[in-house]
Amino acid sequence: MSIVSTDWLANNLEKVKIIDSSWHMPNSNRDPYQEYRNEHIKNAIFFDIEKFSNNETELPHMLPNKNKWEKIVSGLGISNNDRIIIYDNSDVISSCRCWFTFIFFGHKPNLVSVLDGGLTKWKNENKVTTNKTYDIKKKNYIAKKIPKLVKTKKEIDKNIYQKEFKLVDARSKNRFLGLEKEPRSGLRSGSIQNSYCLPFVELINSKNKTFLKKKIIKEKFTRLGINGDNNVVFSCGSGITATVLSLAYSLINDKYLPTIYDGSWAEYGKMK
Repeated sequence: MSIVSTDWLANNLEKVKIIDSSWHMPNSNRDPYQEYRNEHIKNAIFFDIEKFSNNETELPHMLPNKNKWEKIVSGLGISNNDRIIIYDNSDVISSCRCWFTFIFFGHKPNLVSVLDGGLTKWKNENKVTTNKTYDIKKKNYIAKKIPKLVKTKKEIDKNIYQKEFKLVDARSKNRFLGLEKEPRSGLRSGSIQNSYCLPFVELINSKNKTFLKKKIIKEKFTRLGINGDNNVVFSCGSGITATVLSLAYSLINDKYLPTIYDGSWAEYGKMK
């Protein structure tokens, strides 16, 4: 169950751990933590995607190491058996990045879900929000990394010729085709050779930020020649929206574990 409805969460608020993992594009002039402090779903704790990343690399919000992740999640008061619901208030559905990270570090996939529609839908339905913060009781979280869920640049290069998996890019078609300048400085325009393009926005309802019906999602992937494959890897600009595609694909293939190229175009598109 990769996603849950707003009604489901409203009926289970006291039975789950709730995370607000909102993140905004650098040029948005929005502060996700301040927005959380102003308004969030009851019992939600804030997950800082930037702070909780690997800060020892120049690449944006890369995955942290196992020890750091254990400290982060323990500090959030989450244990290995907790049922976790993640939401966001972001145009790029950043909750999926947090969802992916939990799965990458071994949290059981059936115990971590994204709130379909996020805070947008929750508020549109006049469900209760608060500005109250909470004392967190530290837990002892033990991670078990699943390395195969992340591809390296070397593996991406090798795959261009060996074609062991299909690589799908979540960026806009203009960025993918090199017709639009990249928002991050120091990057050339274009895409990885032999990759496919499926902009993540094509799978999201623009009105309420929910995922489209499974039938439509399946049609989108089928047009790329992807129909039940498990060897599918997702990429994007910096590893956020790639996870939106991976979650969408998990909705139509329950045997699929989300797999991304974490460096994405922020790494591959570097000007030499």
